[in-house]
Amino acid sequence: MKTDSNKVNKYCLLVVLQTIVYGFGDPISKIVYTNIPVYSAMSIRYVIALAVLFIFFGKRIVQGLKAVSPKVWIIPSLCISGSYILGNLGLQLASATSVSFLRSLPIVFTPVLGLIFFRRRYNWRIIPVQAAIVVGLYLLCGKGGLTGFGLGEVFALLAALLMAGGLISSGEAMKKMDAVVLSAAQTIVIGIICAICAPLLGGGWHLKEFTPKFFAITAYLAIVCTVIGYMLQNKALGKISARTVALLQCLNPVMTSFFSFIILKETLSPAGFVGAAIILVCVALATFMEKKE
Repeated sequence: MKTDSNKVNKYCLLVVLQTIVYGFGDPISKIVYTNIPVYSAMSIRYVIALAVLFIFFGKRIVQGLKAVSPKVWIIPSLCISGSYILGNLGLQLASATSVSFLRSLPIVFTPVLGLIFFRRRYNWRIIPVQAAIVVGLYLLCGKGGLTGFGLGEVFALLAALLMAGGLISSGEAMKKMDAVVLSAAQTIVIGIICAICAPLLGGGWHLKEFTPKFFAITAYLAIVCTVIGYMLQNKALGKISARTVALLQCLNPVMTSFFSFIILKETLSPAGFVGAAIILVCVALATFMEKKE
């Protein structure tokens, strides 16, 4: 994907900003999920997000969705939705360290899927850097925490695979629609799925348990993580490759660790610090290599 260096830097920074937003969102999500079932909280989150999108961009969203075939946005929307839902299911069934590690593997899957489905050239020179990033992720996420490979780990691995598919298909969708419209489509799909799952798997919506504190956190997750986070990702995917986005999103666990220390007083082990350093160095190196293609 050809663009000048300054523009590449700008769109890379959008993804880095997304990782900061999500890094802050992860530990405060944990505060909500300890008191309110995941699907209930997610349902409210996506209702708020969709309301905000339509308040500010309603006409643009309706016109944008009418202008393209549903097949343009349904695949990326289903992939992103499936990734988030399976990731949360994984958290319920497996250790957080295992899930954190496995959900960070789009860096491996994205270039492979791009090669298989779109015949995109695979930069084989970057494989050692990708391998080093995986090692860094393993060290950062509690040395992996993989004491076994059960259903929770399967869900987390599928979440990573779907996220890779979502990044690739979103990049294709961005050729025919803008970031706001695609973000709205993704929000609609995941909102519907969560609304169905809440009564079936979460025992309802638990609206009475949404104290002002929980509502404020959910509002942040809805407006900043969902509305702004989705648009940052989709805007970047319109200009830089899905594999570059997946690469930069490896910073997510680093940002989460940083904010977890501030908010939850969780500290990194020496191995975790080494892993974070490896990720930061390798992401910088791999981004430079991507820009030189």
